[in-house]
Amino acid sequence: MSSSYNVGVIGYGWAATSHIEAINNTTQGAVTAVYSSRELDPAKLAATHGGEIKVYRKIEDLLADDSIDVVDITSYPAQHKEQAIAAAKAGKSVILEKPITLNLEDAEAIKAAFEENETKSCVCLELRFISQFTTIKAILEEGLIGDLHYGEVDYYHGIGPWYGQYRWNTTLENGGSSLLSAGCHALDALLLCMGSEVEEVTTYQAKSKNEIFQKYEYPTTTTTLLKFKNGAVGKCASVIDCIQPYYFHTHLCGSEGSILDNKLYSSKLHLRDKAWTELPVALADSGDVADHPYQDQFQAFFDALDKGETMPLTSYHQAFQTFRVLFAADQSAAQGRSVQL
Repeated sequence: MSSSYNVGVIGYGWAATSHIEAINNTTQGAVTAVYSSRELDPAKLAATHGGEIKVYRKIEDLLADDSIDVVDITSYPAQHKEQAIAAAKAGKSVILEKPITLNLEDAEAIKAAFEENETKSCVCLELRFISQFTTIKAILEEGLIGDLHYGEVDYYHGIGPWYGQYRWNTTLENGGSSLLSAGCHALDALLLCMGSEVEEVTTYQAKSKNEIFQKYEYPTTTTTLLKFKNGAVGKCASVIDCIQPYYFHTHLCGSEGSILDNKLYSSKLHLRDKAWTELPVALADSGDVADHPYQDQFQAFFDALDKGETMPLTSYHQAFQTFRVLFAADQSAAQGRSVQL
């Protein structure tokens, strides 16, 4: 029998509204409290999201609420370390938006706190739950394209004033880097598909000359080359200063075939004509948080809580492995050299 989980949300912004809808649409979760630095009207929150929602102006008061089982952190990235550690010490399970933190030291501090307090966790690398990548993983596991020797997953999304994240994303304090602010989804998808530990990364960086992107305090385009321990190689571009529609480029090459976005070619299918087969999947083709598969991810998290198990695919431990590579990539870009892991 399923349990029910009361969720307290820290930070009430664009991502939080999508989180709340997704949590409330799971079979076990309900958002019952929100912390915000802004004044919020509980009646308006209830009218918008349904149910009774308490409003807290102090995080410590929300964490002291014994009725809250899970804390969902959707605040600015620079606040994640302090808030995640406090939630762990308060005995709450934690949902944490990406990026987990903006540097490796803070990420390791959260990891230590979660381990010490046996915190159940879910990190919002939600594209692992979109049908494009659940299908790709199934194809890889079936061996339809053989052994991977090359893969590239790239994030193209011009994040300008028209996009909600732009307001704070331009700052070094909260945006951090192109990969941290958004491209982490592409790097995570690449690591998910390649299935091998990374041995070395080399990252190059650039920045558009368009005046729209001059507000950014860091280079807005990076290209990361990855060498894997099994001998495969890969590439991940994060381009948040492009002038084009959103595009999440995916290309995987194996010994028996290839996958290109939502298309498959496999020698094992014995196709007579040299044509791609289109896969019936939902592509990762939008930067709008309302289009992200949060509900499937949160459902999996609550199901894992019911079983007393670790969250599949996107626990903090798994996300930490991706961000460990990401921080090495950013170090490579900053220092102009390859970085060993």
